[in-house]
Amino acid sequence: MVVIQLPDGSRREFDGPVTVAEVAASIGAGLAKAALAGRVGTGEAARLVDTSHRIDADETLAIITAKDEAGLEVIRHSTAHLLAYAVKELFPDAQVTIGPTIENGFYYDFSYKRPFTPEDLATIEKKMTKLAAKDEPVVRSVLPRDEAVAYFKSLGEHYKAEIIESIPADQDVSLYAEGKFTDLCRGPHVPSTGKLKFFKLMKVAGAYWRGDHRNEQLQRIYGTAWTTKDDLQKYLVMLEEAEKRDHRKLGRELDLFHMDDHAPGVVFWHGKGWAVWQVVEQYMRQIYRDNGYQEVKGPQILDKSLWEATGHWDKYRENMFTTESEKREYALKPMNCPGHILIYKQGIKSYRDLPLRLGEFGQCHRNEPSGGLHGIMRVRGFTQDDGHIFCTEDQILAECDAFTTLLQKVYADFGFTEILYKVATRPEKRIGSDELWDKAEAALMASLKSSGCDFAVSPGDGAFYGPKVEYTLKDALGRHWQCGTIQVDFSLPERLGAEYVAESGERKHPVMLHRAILGSLERFIGILIEEHSGALPSWLSPVQVVVLNITDAQADYAQGIVKMLQKQGLRVACDLRNEKITYKIREHSMQKVPYLLVVGDKEMAAGAVAVRARGNKDLGVMAFEAFSQMFAAELGTHR
Repeated sequence: MVVIQLPDGSRREFDGPVTVAEVAASIGAGLAKAALAGRVGTGEAARLVDTSHRIDADETLAIITAKDEAGLEVIRHSTAHLLAYAVKELFPDAQVTIGPTIENGFYYDFSYKRPFTPEDLATIEKKMTKLAAKDEPVVRSVLPRDEAVAYFKSLGEHYKAEIIESIPADQDVSLYAEGKFTDLCRGPHVPSTGKLKFFKLMKVAGAYWRGDHRNEQLQRIYGTAWTTKDDLQKYLVMLEEAEKRDHRKLGRELDLFHMDDHAPGVVFWHGKGWAVWQVVEQYMRQIYRDNGYQEVKGPQILDKSLWEATGHWDKYRENMFTTESEKREYALKPMNCPGHILIYKQGIKSYRDLPLRLGEFGQCHRNEPSGGLHGIMRVRGFTQDDGHIFCTEDQILAECDAFTTLLQKVYADFGFTEILYKVATRPEKRIGSDELWDKAEAALMASLKSSGCDFAVSPGDGAFYGPKVEYTLKDALGRHWQCGTIQVDFSLPERLGAEYVAESGERKHPVMLHRAILGSLERFIGILIEEHSGALPSWLSPVQVVVLNITDAQADYAQGIVKMLQKQGLRVACDLRNEKITYKIREHSMQKVPYLLVVGDKEMAAGAVAVRARGNKDLGVMAFEAFSQMFAAELGTHR
């Protein structure tokens, strides 16, 4: 007899081994039809299995349907296989490689003799729809590794054979077949192709085999898949809106920045864009000052020996830019923490000096793959609002608590009120005693609880040196951006010999809290641009006010208005061109300037301005002082 424990606490008994599908059918016909997979086991031991999976002993089981998050993952994974099936049907000479799920969808890489075109994608998508309509069973089988290698070589699928050859020889591999197509995969998959209904192919891009630029460049077809037609449509609408908000497009149109092949992955900031940068940096600089941070500045280039001591030279060298001088090797810093420890080590520190908070607008360089670069969101040269707090073990909780509160304030000031919190706990390979890990993890969780934050736990995703909290903000389109973090580090201070004199007189290593709120300033500004569709809040706008004259007779008056506003600390421009006023208004409106002040003879005679607010809002004529007070109130504490 086999006893199945269900999530609602109920139990079902079967005379012998039973499949997931049979358990679902015993509960009801509706569940049997909706079942996509099963989850057997509990906690960290839980795993997803196909509906054909046989259960031979007492087990805990949850039936996975399209309503479950795991169900959507299974659908996307299966749709990637459906894509490969369609490609092989249409282009038999194409070789399939890998096809994982990604956020909101999936991709599959192919090797083919010519580039796939947009017309090809439309044809492939139609073929996928026809194959799905056949409702062919998806059947799992298992082969010894060497037999699987021989099988795929017989099909001419050399990439698949190479993948399998990297698996230990004594292991079996699982295959999934649907119709004429068989693929290598761990699964699970939907029971039949008819479960795959709501998908769309998005684009094709280049990708190197195994991510190595020395290998063949493959063609990567991206797609998305959802559980309902409505969800698919909502996602496509969101993508259309995201395209309108694309920071790269708006960066060009608003003259904020550009990227250039002479410096791939590094930003060329224009005057307007640098004005935004300065506002963000000065805001964060005030945050440093108001919260007990000493702002410091470390060097860009540091000797190889330091990176060897931290472990970066062995584990991270391929991502570091290196150079040589006088037979010494150096690296451009990919992070700021080692430099901050060297600053900390200058002079003897007492327990009375802790916590010591150091902050830096630290410029870092990382040799990211060219294919991964994306506007100012993913770059090779970036600046972090980086900070490191040196403290005792007993101070971890208070410092983490204060940091979360501070981060919430900063995000709210920039217009983000929805924040997701995740605690990443100890990985299998780590340093430090379990006692220290217990204390650090408990402190991070307690700090979030005391701040009233609901959080998820990501087991095993912490750094090897300590656990961390990841802070993810949600934008106007519902997209998630992981920006802030605080990490507990027991290792690096010890590796680099950082110490303090404890109250007992003995020397101890401080705990180091790595923390950032915005993360990369480049990326955060890109997020702001997309969040506001380029129409940044008045306090952030590169140009806050433009004064426009109607004729040359008001030129001196207009320039006088500009000077008075500049004395108030505003970023103001003046447009005295001999153009029609409607043309000038339209042009500056397209630049998303918060306020346009139009002055003609009547306004000049009355010492007034005609005010037009962003969004084509005519606020009428008002005295200059009235406008000044209104704008000052809008800027508030950001003035």
